[in-house]
Amino acid sequence: MAPAFMELALEQAKFALDNLEVPVGCVIVEDGKVISSGSNKTNATRNATRHAEMEAIDVLLREWQSMGLDQPQVAEKFAGCDLYVTCEPCIMCATALSIIGIREVYFGCANDKFGGCGSIMSLHNGAASSSDELSGSQASTPKGFKCTGGIMAEEAVALFRCFYEQGNPNAPRPHRPVRMPQQ
Repeated sequence: MAPAFMELALEQAKFALDNLEVPVGCVIVEDGKVISSGSNKTNATRNATRHAEMEAIDVLLREWQSMGLDQPQVAEKFAGCDLYVTCEPCIMCATALSIIGIREVYFGCANDKFGGCGSIMSLHNGAASSSDELSGSQASTPKGFKCTGGIMAEEAVALFRCFYEQGNPNAPRPHRPVRMPQQ
């Protein structure tokens, strides 16, 4: 079943690529059915938090809240969901997935620069950060989730290659002028 859902996530990543976004896509699955999907929208929104996972989560939050579900009911719903994403969730997204209590995450390629599920940090294990422990914060204690990587990774990497070969027209330009050596 995983390859079929990852193919749908790859379709979302292709949509992102076609829209000049970093090609990451995801789907959220409950009881064997896709109930939400997302693709990166960081360039379109000029908002660095609009990763594919956050887009898909927000769709469900709006839907479930409009149905009148309270916070414990929403948490119970997420606990029965799996997420398929083309690239390992970054530290921000892995933390969010842990806090909402997603059941399991399946990802394509590793995220060697920002990965939160093993490449840089292992936030899927649910360990609270030292700042949480020091402040005594219990409000959003991470729950952790199962995590499996490497599903259709070659396809995900190929989309990244395509994106970076064409160049990111939305990448920031360097702010500092190039200084010439003094003679």
